Amino acid sequence: MVPMRDGVRLATDVYFPAGYRVGIDAPLPTILERTPYGKSDISRSEIHHGEPPANRADVARYFAARGYAVVLQDCRGRYNSEGTFTKYIAEGPDGFDTIEWITQQRWSNGKVGTMGLSYAAHTQLAAACLNPPGLACMVLDSGGFANGYRCGIRQGGTFELKQATWAFNRAKNSTAAAENPLVAAALNASDLRQWFARMPWRPGHSPLAAVPEYERYLFEQWTHDVFDDYWKQPGIYAEGYYDTMTRVPTVLMSSWYDAYVRSTLDNFAALSGMPGAPAYLIMGPWLHGDRNVSYSGDVEFGPDAVIEGQIAKDWLAFRADWFDRWLQPNSASNGAGDAVARIFVMGGGSGARNPQGRMEHGGRWVKSAQWPLPGTRPTPFYLAGDGSLSASNDALQAAPAATSYSFDPSNPVPTIGGALTSGAPVFEGGAFDQREDARFFGTRHMGMPLSARPDVLVFQTEPLEADVAVIGPIVVKLWISSDAPDTDFTAKLIDVYPPNADYPHGYAMNLTDGIFRCRFHESWTEPRALEEGRVYAIEIEPFATANLFRRGHRIRLDVSSSNFPHFDVNPNSGEAPALARTPRVAVNRVHFGADQASHVVLPLVPVASLEAMQPNPADSRKTG
Repeated sequence: MVPMRDGVRLATDVYFPAGYRVGIDAPLPTILERTPYGKSDISRSEIHHGEPPANRADVARYFAARGYAVVLQDCRGRYNSEGTFTKYIAEGPDGFDTIEWITQQRWSNGKVGTMGLSYAAHTQLAAACLNPPGLACMVLDSGGFANGYRCGIRQGGTFELKQATWAFNRAKNSTAAAENPLVAAALNASDLRQWFARMPWRPGHSPLAAVPEYERYLFEQWTHDVFDDYWKQPGIYAEGYYDTMTRVPTVLMSSWYDAYVRSTLDNFAALSGMPGAPAYLIMGPWLHGDRNVSYSGDVEFGPDAVIEGQIAKDWLAFRADWFDRWLQPNSASNGAGDAVARIFVMGGGSGARNPQGRMEHGGRWVKSAQWPLPGTRPTPFYLAGDGSLSASNDALQAAPAATSYSFDPSNPVPTIGGALTSGAPVFEGGAFDQREDARFFGTRHMGMPLSARPDVLVFQTEPLEADVAVIGPIVVKLWISSDAPDTDFTAKLIDVYPPNADYPHGYAMNLTDGIFRCRFHESWTEPRALEEGRVYAIEIEPFATANLFRRGHRIRLDVSSSNFPHFDVNPNSGEAPALARTPRVAVNRVHFGADQASHVVLPLVPVASLEAMQPNPADSRKTG
């Protein structure tokens, strides 16, 4: 047990090379992972193609055999550690104290590298914000909050309901559930899907009522909708510490259907370019942490989409090479090689259904010395009242117009995939044809496309005359009005396949989406009600993406006012959604033309330039 500054002790295991003698043999560099998922349990981070997942102890022994001390630790209030679990908030100080403790041990040479997926990436960056002594390098896999208010906890002013599903699922293996059979029974008897159908919840009357510490932190995040000092704590706000953070070599990995795309890219932008402390970016096409799965949702990206054999021999070898480079004296390793970014560009496949029932979208890796990619040209595509989407600036000369729809919070647009994680058993992320089916919570009309809903506005190009590569950050700028004091607007970018034998209606594949809560039209710190009849300019920031739209496809943007259960639903009444009791229907409008020319800015990259960015097959051998 390792003591923290407040006296709470955290359960910690230390692994050494076989035969290592503390105080006699030379001190060792250390690899640290701090996790809320059980330091001795099987880790979904350690899944390798064609093999069963390894537990963390096996991974620790692998690195110990390479000459490292390896430290695995349960986060505060989880498994065998003392204290109360409050998600994210304690990880900065606890991580600092743990790294400091490591450097004071006789077996430590004072150099510490960190690793971990998801929450174990959050713990790394939280500690790094406080500049712990001895931190020498990091591997942030699908996590590490740049700004939890903008990505990962909240987004566009709304609350990401993966926080509710995560809290419920983790409460089942909490200390309270382990020690009290009645608590465990209460959780196991709760049907979370039914609870989602009865939102909003009330403190003390939620599926987490039996575990007050989990319910407390969930409602604190949910109801705290204004950006203030609460959101500036080191566990969830690296953005506020970039200028003072000691820079160390850092791997940042995420994927286009991960919940942490924005955090990863923001962190990369802030941490890259420092001599002696390179940042290395990997962006794949998978779901959260599924780096050795070649598909996401119902879409197949091809055998080259995985890490193994493309970026490295395997993920263990990649990390071993990285740690050898930055932690081992006189190492001959070149770490991640000389590329700064490895990006998977989706698209280019046949569009047929494969034997596993997935649509073959395809894709390829590119490597670059920069992100966004060289030659990126932000290009506005204008929305029009006839449903068209065009890069022509004729929209700027068009007469002002608007399209209206009714948004009923009791019948929200169902979430069909997207950049999601931790949603079981209520929702799942990934790429899907945007049609309702029984897998998706809240669907009512099986087989019907979302585009048929009266509260979904569809804007699409004509069939493309040539391939178009959209790679990078996306901004949707809308001019809107509403008869409600508050409401939401959503935007979803879609690759529309033409009909084929397998998909006679075509295939509308979701790429990325975003949302904006209109009470924040002036700032994130001072919400203001909308005035009926007044037109406002708002910006929705879907996550960045990388997709090749093939000739004959259409680029489509869907606009609506809900995406549930990905995000909480705005009651349109001006009440906080977490506590609303009087929801109402809103009549919302999107405006077009002249000085109200709603548009989406797409990052276009010359298709021909992608060929020059193809990685050399030998590159995958540089890391193992």
